[in-house]
Amino acid sequence: MKNLSIIGAGSWGTALSIALAPRFSQVRLWVNEADLAERMAASRINDVYLPGPSIPTNVEIISDLGSALDGTDCVLTVTPSHVTRGVYQRMLPHINAGTVFVSATKGLENGSLLRMSEVIAQVLGKVPVAVLSGPSFAREVACLEPTALVAASTDQAFAEAVQSAFSGPNFRVYASNDPIGVEIGGSIKNVVAIGAGVLHGMGLGHNAMAALITRGLAEISRLAVAMGGKPQTLAGLAGLGDLVLTCTGDLSRNRTVGMELARGRKLEEIVNSMKMVAEGIKTTNVVVELAKRYSVEMPIAEQMYQMLHFGSSPQEAIRRLMERSLKVE
Repeated sequence: MKNLSIIGAGSWGTALSIALAPRFSQVRLWVNEADLAERMAASRINDVYLPGPSIPTNVEIISDLGSALDGTDCVLTVTPSHVTRGVYQRMLPHINAGTVFVSATKGLENGSLLRMSEVIAQVLGKVPVAVLSGPSFAREVACLEPTALVAASTDQAFAEAVQSAFSGPNFRVYASNDPIGVEIGGSIKNVVAIGAGVLHGMGLGHNAMAALITRGLAEISRLAVAMGGKPQTLAGLAGLGDLVLTCTGDLSRNRTVGMELARGRKLEEIVNSMKMVAEGIKTTNVVVELAKRYSVEMPIAEQMYQMLHFGSSPQEAIRRLMERSLKVE
C-alpha cells in the first residue's frame, strides 16, 4: 500500500490524514463540501471540524470523488454511518481492481442493522475489508499524541498488512481477525457514553460511573458474542479501551449529548447545535433491534433509547435500572 485515499473530512478523517501522511507516498483527503475543500487547500486547516492542527503538505485535498480515488491502493472511509452506503454507491464506478478498503466509521446502519464492513461488502461485493477502531479522540491524534488502535479483518494477513502500513512512532496498530467484536465494541460504546454524560450532567459521582461502564461493557460483550464476536476483543482496545475513553473524556460528542439531556435540553436542539455527528443517537435504535434479534438483555441501551426517543427523564432511567430484578453477575 503506497497510495491512500481518505474519504470523509470530518474531525476523524482530517486527524487520520495528519497521522498517516508520513506512512504513504501519496495521501488524498476527499472533502464533501467544495467550499471547505478550497479553504483547506489554501490554509491547510479544517476550520469547521478540526480547527488548529495543520494538514501536511503531502495530503492532497480534493472535493471530486473520482479524482480522490484515481489510482489509489487503499481507501479509508471515515463517513457517518447513515451516509456510508450512499458514498460507496457513488464510489463504485471509480474503484480500481485490487483496491483494498478500511472502515474507520464507528456506527451501525439503521434499517438493515448492518455493520459498516457488511455495508461495504453489499455494495462492492467480495473485496478486502478491514475495520479500524479503538480509543482515539481526533484532536489528540491530530496533535500526534500516542494512540493505539486495532485493525480487524476476517483475513488475518490483510489485518496485519493494514497494521504494518498504518503504524508509526505515535500511532500503534494491533491486528485482529474479529471484525464483529471490533465493530460492535466501537459502535455501542457511543450509546453507553450518552448514559455517562447523563450521569455527569446530573452531578453523580464515581460509583455510578464505574457501575455504568462495567455493566455497559457486559451488555456490549453479550451482544458481540451472540453475533459471533470474541469475548477477548471486548476486553481490548475496541471494547474496554474505547468505552472508558468515550465515557470519561471531555472531547466525547456522545457524552456531551448525555450531559445536555441531563440539563433539560431537547434532543433536536442538541443535535442542531452540533457541527459533528454523535453516532450513539442513531446507533441506539439499531442496538435495541439487535438485542431483540439475538435475545440479549441490554437494559442500559434500552433506557438510552427510551430517553432519546420517548422523553423518559434521566431520573426515571436510573430508577428503572436500579430496580430491575436482581441478577447473578
